[in-house]
Amino acid sequence: MACRWTADHLAALDPLHMAVAPVIDRPAPILPDVDLWDYWPVQEEDGRQADIAGGQLFIFLSAPLQPDPDARHGLARLRLLHRKDGAWRDLGLLFPKGFSPGSREWSGSAVISPAHDRVTLYYTVAGHRGEERLSFSQRLFETEAALRVDGEAIVLSSWSEPREMVVPDGEHYVRDMEGGGGIGTIKAFRDPSFFRDPADGRDYVFFAGSNPRSTSNWNGNVGAARRETDGRWTLLPPVIDAEGVNNELERPHVLVRGSLYYMFWSTQKKVFAPDVQAGPNGLYGMVADRLAGPWRPINGSGLVFANPPEAPFQSYSWFVLPDLTVQSFADMVGLTEPPVDAAQARAHFGGMPSPELILRLEGDRAFVA
Repeated sequence: MACRWTADHLAALDPLHMAVAPVIDRPAPILPDVDLWDYWPVQEEDGRQADIAGGQLFIFLSAPLQPDPDARHGLARLRLLHRKDGAWRDLGLLFPKGFSPGSREWSGSAVISPAHDRVTLYYTVAGHRGEERLSFSQRLFETEAALRVDGEAIVLSSWSEPREMVVPDGEHYVRDMEGGGGIGTIKAFRDPSFFRDPADGRDYVFFAGSNPRSTSNWNGNVGAARRETDGRWTLLPPVIDAEGVNNELERPHVLVRGSLYYMFWSTQKKVFAPDVQAGPNGLYGMVADRLAGPWRPINGSGLVFANPPEAPFQSYSWFVLPDLTVQSFADMVGLTEPPVDAAQARAHFGGMPSPELILRLEGDRAFVA
């Protein structure tokens, strides 16, 4: 049974004493003509960031620069970059055009084999290949490629035919992703994040979902699937349910620290229900003694940390690694209110990684170090 994230939890949030990230400046772009946003490292099977060619390999969502940065979501393609000694190197688009079964590619996770000779990618296929009008259909796929490192050269062989992992059942997860079609109304079946449970060695993915049995338009949940011994994935009931509270629990992921399990997700003020105390744009999470729960909201409210009040939209899509490094992308930097038009949005959109943060965890409490 899913653990509820409720209005009572949010009522414990104290805006005057909540943890906040430091204010950032708008970073210089890595690629001047390309927007980069949600990203994740290629990880070891235990979640650690893998060392590849003396640095780290990352997969980003990317799109050609548009007058309105919001247009990027309809053009998103996965892109490979390598970071070494703080310098970024662009390795180009991950897939050839037309490879994916969708019209664009959204977030996921990637894991390297113990021998560092193979990468498995779990990702979101959005829409359908060849569709004339973009839809918000979302499907979870996996694919893999051989990896070869020769000095500075990093080569991924042709990716295997993408395999759909699980499909929404209409009981725990909605089948119709469209919602109202506007920002904040779209329903979810996306963002698969790999996790191997050290307690039993079983493999899971966690993802953003939506509750089809809810009577509320704010019906986000965190879904789960488990890999069976034959390699197939089994859809499991949701882990966290935000019915009546929030529409989007995005990019959920799990790590183990000491004897505790931590589930993190990102969300925004604009996707909270209007009749609850809306939380800020920030990283949220719960903690449990075992993967099966029960889960308890971190810091009592679920908020781990927020963007600073003087820059409430500066970063988004936080990803916490086992060493408690926190990665995110620079969103609307230097704005105290949402942008009034596309021109202002373009002028303030970061479109590249934000400075990394370090998290402190003390049982059910979390702080920005």
